[in-house]
Amino acid sequence: MTKPAAKKPRKQSAKQTGKYGERAASGIVPAQAIRALISSGRIKLAEPLLPNQLQPASLDLRLGPVAFRVRASFLPGPGTVIARKLDDFKMHTIDISHSAVLETGCVYIVPLMESLKLVPSLSAVANPKSSTGRLDVFTRVIADGVSAFDQVPEGYQGPLYAEICPQTFPIVVRKGSRLSQIRFRHGQPENGDRALVELQRSQTLVATDHANIQDGIALSVDLSGSPLGLIGYRAKRHTGLVDIDAAASCATADYWEPILSEPSRRLILDPDQFYILASKEAVHVPPTHAAEMVPYNPLVGEFRVHYAGFFDPGFGHVAAGGAGAKAVLEVRSHNVPFILEDGQIVGRLIYERMMEVPEMLYGRDLGSNYQAQGLKLSKHFR
Repeated sequence: MTKPAAKKPRKQSAKQTGKYGERAASGIVPAQAIRALISSGRIKLAEPLLPNQLQPASLDLRLGPVAFRVRASFLPGPGTVIARKLDDFKMHTIDISHSAVLETGCVYIVPLMESLKLVPSLSAVANPKSSTGRLDVFTRVIADGVSAFDQVPEGYQGPLYAEICPQTFPIVVRKGSRLSQIRFRHGQPENGDRALVELQRSQTLVATDHANIQDGIALSVDLSGSPLGLIGYRAKRHTGLVDIDAAASCATADYWEPILSEPSRRLILDPDQFYILASKEAVHVPPTHAAEMVPYNPLVGEFRVHYAGFFDPGFGHVAAGGAGAKAVLEVRSHNVPFILEDGQIVGRLIYERMMEVPEMLYGRDLGSNYQAQGLKLSKHFR
């Protein structure tokens, strides 16, 4: 009798297999796996990785040596190459090999020193770095053929560009300056509100008796303060330059006006003014998760909150020197004055599970600038 042929093992797809086992878990890619992606050529670097360029759940992106002043912001759209768009839209080419000033109200496109060759199961999302957002520098990452800012779809292969528009302070940048960061995701996120409720119960994600959990965990603005206490800062106009790479180089009083609390616990946001405020809740991101802040609801008011949305594993974590840390809110009102009330919900934190715990955590492992923070300006001010 003829023996039946042995069945061939079914070939697993790229979404099923991965570095971390026969079936790779979905989730945010940790630092050690980002390093492996660099070694394998999935992330291509024009120059070697810097010692502090890798974060627990993200990679800092570096500006290349040339910036293009363009007429307006744009998206490439499907099938469109950004380099060809630049041929149509660029007004001036600026050599930033050493340093150059980017003026407020102007739009610049800068090719980045990192490019991608992603597998079909791997996507990415970008955000301004915390210090960039606190300077009111509107920065977004764009990619060839992608019709959304700060989004890199699964399997993307090609260059990355930074769109930069300083809103309040003129800035000095140079080749290698880091304004944006990129986070990689394997598969699709699996966390929902039910998992978030359990995580809040076991890990205390935000220090409050009654966490508001619906499509994420709510954050509200703190306008209470002590009598005449400091609750925030309003940016001054017509200031000097801010060098992106120079910490503690600017006097706070030259760039910011302090805002003191009032008995009403309200703050009227002036149109097109930029404010630094803080959340009422102390935030904790356990080592097993990463978080991102998203706008609460554009229908609740004509204001934007928080340019820089990434919270790394270990942010506010006790073992990493945190014990909870306030979220700093970068706030701008559009078109009309807007009254902000103490305790008003202004954003939500979305938590996603890491593929595995990162080899380093935000805080003591990295000497992070904003661990255990309260209300705090960017590292550039002293």
